Amino acid sequence: MLQFRKVEKYYGAHLALTVPDLDLQKGMYWIQGENGSGKTTFLKMLAGLHPFKGEIFLGEKREMGLSDNRLRRSGVKRSELLSGSDSRLQDSGVLRKPGSEESGSEKSLSILKDRNDFLKKVNYAEAEPLYPPFLTAKDLVELYGATKKADIDAAKQQLEELHILDAYEQTVGTYSSGMVKKLSLVLAFMGNPDWILLDEPLITIDVAAVELVCKWINDWHARKGISFLISSHQSFADGLKFTGKLSVVEKKLQVAS
Repeated sequence: MLQFRKVEKYYGAHLALTVPDLDLQKGMYWIQGENGSGKTTFLKMLAGLHPFKGEIFLGEKREMGLSDNRLRRSGVKRSELLSGSDSRLQDSGVLRKPGSEESGSEKSLSILKDRNDFLKKVNYAEAEPLYPPFLTAKDLVELYGATKKADIDAAKQQLEELHILDAYEQTVGTYSSGMVKKLSLVLAFMGNPDWILLDEPLITIDVAAVELVCKWINDWHARKGISFLISSHQSFADGLKFTGKLSVVEKKLQVAS
């Protein structure tokens, strides 16, 4: 489960996106919205690339409903509870500690307090990926393999399926935009994430690659239980069976009807 609590993204004094309290069960979600509406901003916050106000949790449901009496006894203000900014939250027991008997066996991770562990469970592919031009695909696959403790041979098999394994030891500065996009998608599938975030995964790749990527998504979701958040202005037709849809309307992310 992903839990969003009072999430807001500002650029200076400008509010770019709000995510009211929202719980997303594991599944496959299509994020819809006009270009520039905030879809990419949302994914980058979740991938740890954009700072924001509020909190995001990964794992079992974090207990946030508390009585005013308990808050008064702790000396913690409700505003501090929502921001997660006061160290007394844990010391006072106002928030149940992850892994405690009360919170169950699965640890609930905070993107703010457990950043490294959180991001190990979330993979991300950008809409328009950029890599240092002097690096090769081999360099990047081995780097991701070490970071994500991933199977490099499996990644190479995916590169072969996308017909770019022949360029494995070439620098990405020599790649076409389509080749870079394919590489970024393979990197996003490396390791054993709980969630994979794909921003406009269909752009700049050919029809055969689109069909293959959709096959991977369906297979990994069904066989490995991996969840997906996919942003796209293009239709997937019958390629993917979504659990639900999200939309960004007037700078607010919400569940689409």
